[in-house]
Amino acid sequence: MTYRTVLLVEDDDTLCRVIDRNLAARGISVRRASSAGEALAAVAAVRPDLLLLDIDLPDRTGWDLLRALTARTITIPTVVMTGTRVPAERLAEFKPLAYLAKPFPLEALLRVVSGEAA
Repeated sequence: MTYRTVLLVEDDDTLCRVIDRNLAARGISVRRASSAGEALAAVAAVRPDLLLLDIDLPDRTGWDLLRALTARTITIPTVVMTGTRVPAERLAEFKPLAYLAKPFPLEALLRVVSGEAA
C-alpha cells in the first residue's frame, strides 16, 4: 500500500524539509506539525493515511499523542522515528507500522511509505 497523505510530526525543521521534499517528489501530500498539539489539530482537519511520528516533541511525547488519538478512537498507521531507545513494551503497546532509530537512512523511510518492508 502506498500512502497518499502523510502527517509528519517532527520538530527538527531540517529533517522535515528533507522528508517533505522526498515524499512530495513521489506524489505524496505531506502535512507538517512540530508538536503534539499541532498534530491533533492536523488530524482533525485532514485525516492522514500515515503518521510519521517523532517521540521527543516540545509539548508532549509522541506516545501521549498516540494515547490522545486512541482516546478519540482514531487509528492511523504510524512510523515511529526517534533518537531515543524505545522499550519493547512501548512497541507492543502501540504496535507501530515501523520503528526507525535516528539517524536512519532516508531509503528506509521511503520503503515504508511506499508500502515495502522497512
